[in-house]
Amino acid sequence: MKKIIFMTMLMVSGLSMFSGCATIQTWPDSERSAESKMVVIQENIGDGLKTGALSPDQSQMFLTTLKGIRTDYTALRDKKVHQEEWNALQGRLDVLGEEVNRAVSRTARIEEPRNGERIYTLQRKIDDERISGRLPQAEGRDFQARLDSIRSDYMRMTDEGRYATHEERADVSRRLDSLETDLNRFR
Repeated sequence: MKKIIFMTMLMVSGLSMFSGCATIQTWPDSERSAESKMVVIQENIGDGLKTGALSPDQSQMFLTTLKGIRTDYTALRDKKVHQEEWNALQGRLDVLGEEVNRAVSRTARIEEPRNGERIYTLQRKIDDERISGRLPQAEGRDFQARLDSIRSDYMRMTDEGRYATHEERADVSRRLDSLETDLNRFR
């Protein structure tokens, strides 16, 4: 009788532990990271086309691949899914980013940091400050909301392979400057 009770308890605890490991949930950090990577890749493609490092056919091929990844991203966004699905999407973005960088690297890069790279850097800075505890929770949420808004607007500007106008890029840059200045005050 004791063996049966012990085995039953062992099975129940094993199943509960397994179900806890395989929970399905939303992954906002994965969403933000994917959005940032898509913005950077979009900018690299646009710059490569502008500088002549990419032919129109190459840029179209990369944009088509990015559009497919964006479609899959949209299907995962705000849904409860396993982390492995986000990891697979991140892997595809990494591979595409490396391919674009290899193709574009034939010419000199633009020296000033682009908005996509700045968004990615600010995201890492906010994450680091929140994890270290140097950024109070309320301010961290405010900074994250501001960066999410900027990233969302910039993604909308570059949706469907469109290259943001000079005025749009300047507006995003100004908003990023303001956010960065405010974030640096907490250091």
